[in-house]
Amino acid sequence: MKYTLISLLFSGMSLWGGNQQPLLEPTEFNVNSRYTVESVELSREIETRISRSLRQDVQKLIGEKLNPAALNDLARRIRTELNVRNVSQQVLRGNVPDHVKVVLDIGGRKNEWDLSVPKVVYHSTEGFSAAVEGTAILGSNRFTAGLVSDGDELAERYTGVRARYENRKLGSDRVRLRFDFASYHEQWNSSTLSAIGKDDAVPGIYRSRQAFEPVATFVLAKPLTLSLGAGFQRFDTQLPASRTQSANAAVTALRYERRIEGTGGDQQELEAGYSLRAATKVLNSDFAYARHRWNLHYSITRGRHTVSDEAVAGLITGRAPLFERFELGTSSLLRGWNKYDLDPLGGSRVALNSLEYRYGMVEVFYDTGAIWDPGQDVVARHSVGVGLRKSSFMVAMAFPIKEGRASPVFMVGMNY
Repeated sequence: MKYTLISLLFSGMSLWGGNQQPLLEPTEFNVNSRYTVESVELSREIETRISRSLRQDVQKLIGEKLNPAALNDLARRIRTELNVRNVSQQVLRGNVPDHVKVVLDIGGRKNEWDLSVPKVVYHSTEGFSAAVEGTAILGSNRFTAGLVSDGDELAERYTGVRARYENRKLGSDRVRLRFDFASYHEQWNSSTLSAIGKDDAVPGIYRSRQAFEPVATFVLAKPLTLSLGAGFQRFDTQLPASRTQSANAAVTALRYERRIEGTGGDQQELEAGYSLRAATKVLNSDFAYARHRWNLHYSITRGRHTVSDEAVAGLITGRAPLFERFELGTSSLLRGWNKYDLDPLGGSRVALNSLEYRYGMVEVFYDTGAIWDPGQDVVARHSVGVGLRKSSFMVAMAFPIKEGRASPVFMVGMNY
């Protein structure tokens, strides 16, 4: 009877993990007041796929009393966001008395089918952007195919298909292999078409584009990964002349991600990254350029309060095609501005900082940034906004700060 009661309380939660001993004897179990959550560990598959807001909600459990209902609700939300059948839960002894560790992993069969929506967003000046993907999971192998129509990320709207193969355990948990393929048809804004040809440093537009990118990722240490590979882009130009060109580049990315459990229930999150795409004639590229991008994100959560700051910088040397140029004035970068008003061709230099405060579901933000090319004046733009965020869903209104009449931008979306 005692074991049955525990099973009901935990709703399928395991009290054992590998060779570790049971949490404690059933007769000693008191879930209401005794045990404090020391840490919540996510499997790599969950950690890399869930949204940032859901990861923050996971971290909020640390320092709280063990609550099976809250854990079950969290597992349900992870199942919904990742569209998986089961999220297993394990409760293990902590490092100090009356503390426990919670381990969450995707359970069930190794072979399954997963349908996900990586991005869907409506932007009042850019319209809808969305992507849908289906993934077949065969052990450590993942085969993904999907459709996308995105007018938010680049100067153009690209619509088409993409596919990906991943091996998340290439002989070791520290080595992963990925092959990406995409084929897009492009649509261009009238502002971009009007600006083409006025700057010789910016190549012309293209009507279609194909991309292939093999990349190997190495886990140097648990919070630090290094990715090495190559990106092959082939596109059919329209202006100034119709021909086929390629932009083939060596790809490197270094990423650091760490979550820190502070005193008093504080939770801190630090993410930093650097990426380089270096196109060269050695790879039979028609373009020669280097695209550098740096990003740094820090957040701290205390109770229902979360403060975060994100900084982004980018630099392109050489002559790069339009899809490599930086953009501001999107649904996530310098929100409230129209990217075609800022620069319809994008820029080869960019700097951005975004500061956010969130209390429960309500968040306010302040963005400042600049985008420019060599020889141009660097003009800093600012915007403020307010919104509601629940798990991976967000709705917000952003206002550009400028002289004269400022039209607000409305955004709603999820998983981006």
